[in-house]
Amino acid sequence: MTKMDDTMKMLKELTDANGIPGNERQSREVMKKYIAPFADSVETDGLGSLIAKKEGQADGPKIMVAGHLDEIGFMITKIDDKGFLKFQTVGGWWNQVMLAQRVTITTRSGDEITGVIGSKPPHILSAEARKKPVEIKDMFIDIGASSREEAESWGVTPGDMVTPYFEFTVMNNDKLMMAKAWDNRIGCAIAIDVMKALKGEDHPNVVFGVGVVQEEVGLRGAKTAASKIQPDIGFAVDVGVAGDTPGITSNESNSKMGDGPQILVYDASMVSHRGLRELVVDTAEEAGIPYQFEAIAGGGTDAGSIHLTANGVPSLAIGVATRYIHSHAGILHRDDYENAVKLIVQVIKKLDRDTVARITFE
Repeated sequence: MTKMDDTMKMLKELTDANGIPGNERQSREVMKKYIAPFADSVETDGLGSLIAKKEGQADGPKIMVAGHLDEIGFMITKIDDKGFLKFQTVGGWWNQVMLAQRVTITTRSGDEITGVIGSKPPHILSAEARKKPVEIKDMFIDIGASSREEAESWGVTPGDMVTPYFEFTVMNNDKLMMAKAWDNRIGCAIAIDVMKALKGEDHPNVVFGVGVVQEEVGLRGAKTAASKIQPDIGFAVDVGVAGDTPGITSNESNSKMGDGPQILVYDASMVSHRGLRELVVDTAEEAGIPYQFEAIAGGGTDAGSIHLTANGVPSLAIGVATRYIHSHAGILHRDDYENAVKLIVQVIKKLDRDTVARITFE
């Protein structure tokens, strides 16, 4: 078994924490624990986004580096007479990755109850039924309760958070790590490590390492956090699609795990800012940091909200190519994560007032 170093321990704590949109307390507390030693101050906005500030040059531009604290999951909406739980998806799920998967229900008191999304055995399914995916609205969670009263006696109530049950795992190739919630605790980890790398370093700006809430339901926390910070430059750090598995065509994704952080040129929430993108690419070339371009037509990042703040904020999304996102288990490459940190740190060191002014209108 691979011995876990301090970085892996942080990644395990971040991904093992449970936090769907609107319920990010666990992941926020883990991020705060790791980022606070490198920050001059740590505060939150009114929705619960974590904002850690590190001052390099007090009158320099404000740089926002944002990962999101939430993960996709479910919310209990009803307990039926037999004790089965109906639920609402929170974030984007595909029905084929849901049936027979273990989940964790977190009650109001903080107790965790293990359940499973129920499924019919194939023995009783007709040939036609086997070909037809079960609709999410017809799914339920089984926690082993025999009645509504028993489920309620365990503290289960509508509104409770439900998250995938999965533990952080280092694979045989110990550069590869498998976990739930890479989307987007890896972005939170990058924000932490950027602040860590800048400790004791000169930088001509004020850096904000941010863990925003409610990204998966419409980039909401990024709106409120950016409104509070009023940044001059915005980076969203998130996962992106890895196109290196069977069944994914080059038209869908060209990205490969281990080939460097993704620089998003386009997604459904934003056209990347040309001047900032070119600065990032030039910096990567100068520093010998590998990178790859990506475009994601069917999804957005927190940069989609950040760039529309106030009079407009030059923004860019930087991704880590990840397999099987929006399921119980994703896989990513440690080198991509570490190179994303290196790249953002090198760019931040260049972002003085003159550089920000120069790139803004390119």
